[in-house]
Amino acid sequence: MIKNILSALLLSGISSAMVLASPAHADDMKAEQLHVRGSIVDYSGSNLKVKTREGETIDVALADGWKVSSVANAKVTDIKPGDFVGIASLPKEGGGDGALEVLIFPPALKGAGEGSYGWDLKPNSSMTNATVADAVKGVDGRTVTVSYHGKEKKISIPDGTPVVTFAPATKDDLVPGATVFIPAEKAATGTIAHQILVGKNGVVPPM
Repeated sequence: MIKNILSALLLSGISSAMVLASPAHADDMKAEQLHVRGSIVDYSGSNLKVKTREGETIDVALADGWKVSSVANAKVTDIKPGDFVGIASLPKEGGGDGALEVLIFPPALKGAGEGSYGWDLKPNSSMTNATVADAVKGVDGRTVTVSYHGKEKKISIPDGTPVVTFAPATKDDLVPGATVFIPAEKAATGTIAHQILVGKNGVVPPM
């Protein structure tokens, strides 16, 4: 089972949390986990119609108590030792990994979903949720050393790599054309979601 990129999201200025971790209920464990990436076609009540990046239009049923959040731009220079980050990356020809995107977690969520595992942003990509040990400026960007479960991994972050953190959103942001990233479950009754990450203010979920 592919783990979701996020273990939690901060919602609203009042800071309530929503969990995107591995399913907690026994029934959920039987459902296939999938990531829906695409743009909203229509939103109505407890149903979201999405045109996926593969070109398919699907209906996503929104579970009771579902939550929505968004992302805001950050800078690569915001990444400091001790930060907890989620980095999607690809192996580089010369060795090591190159980042596809970086998510800076709020301090309260340090340790959420810690580890390194396969990811489906691109073929052969991986996701590493880990603590930054150091960040060194290089010719074409930065290279960070991250640690998780006693292991270390070096990932280069080329200039121009999307770097984001969490931001608040509401149901009013679920408008046609808005870009979404949805960690969902494919159950016998269809595709079900408990959380939605929606693009806002020109910033789209890069994961």
